[in-house]
Amino acid sequence: MTTSQPAGFDPLAEIAEHSAGLARAAETDLNAPIEHCPGWTMADLVWHVTEVHWFWAKIVAELPSAPPQDEQGPQRPEPDQLISRFSAGAAHLVRVLGTADPAAACWTWATAQQNAGFVLRHQVQEAAVHHWDAEHALGRQITLGTAMSVDAIDEFLTFSLSTVRGYHPETPLPDLDGSLVLAASDAGVDWTLTDDSLPGTVTFSAGAADPGLPRITGAASDLLLWLYGRAPLPVSPGASGDQSAAERLVTRFRALAFTD
Repeated sequence: MTTSQPAGFDPLAEIAEHSAGLARAAETDLNAPIEHCPGWTMADLVWHVTEVHWFWAKIVAELPSAPPQDEQGPQRPEPDQLISRFSAGAAHLVRVLGTADPAAACWTWATAQQNAGFVLRHQVQEAAVHHWDAEHALGRQITLGTAMSVDAIDEFLTFSLSTVRGYHPETPLPDLDGSLVLAASDAGVDWTLTDDSLPGTVTFSAGAADPGLPRITGAASDLLLWLYGRAPLPVSPGASGDQSAAERLVTRFRALAFTD
């Protein structure tokens, strides 16, 4: 597993950049529907991320050891104040994260990493993927940074799958029952996913993968968006040539993955 951030990746800069991009997109049309968040408009997306920024800034500022109970979050403002409220909250989150010790212990939903560093790393994905949502709602496409996407893929596979050390349902889901490779064609990085020691859990290794295994190949940005269900990518069956088996493997992988 990746243990250090890739060269050229600045989490704080990414959060600030993608938050600003989301705000600019939202100024175009607050009523635009968000395809991958059913029932949401652009205004709903902006408010969702505003609440996310408020919540995690509070967590990192106060460093609680348990999840907050019955927290009263901010009140949603009128539409003409929505974007300015969002931008102020994004700037506040960046300031809080920028002054925090990543090793400072605090509650997070990630069982395997209970510190401010988890919040810093994960909020990059929150800002980047929802920035993509906002641009997509306007019929525009953006490509996420390669270094950022490589780190985000590694983070997703660490924390957003059913794993031995992290979250796994009490009633196990079906095993992956095979190996699946995710290959970032522009970064030269492969991740090989396999079943772990507990039923319905997955582990992964990063490095050159067996070329005969089923694989999903794409630029790192596209792979990250595929993990979040935003962009389709085909699966190659590998040496077996069994396309149906490869697609069933992907279906089982999807069932073992979740997002916060």
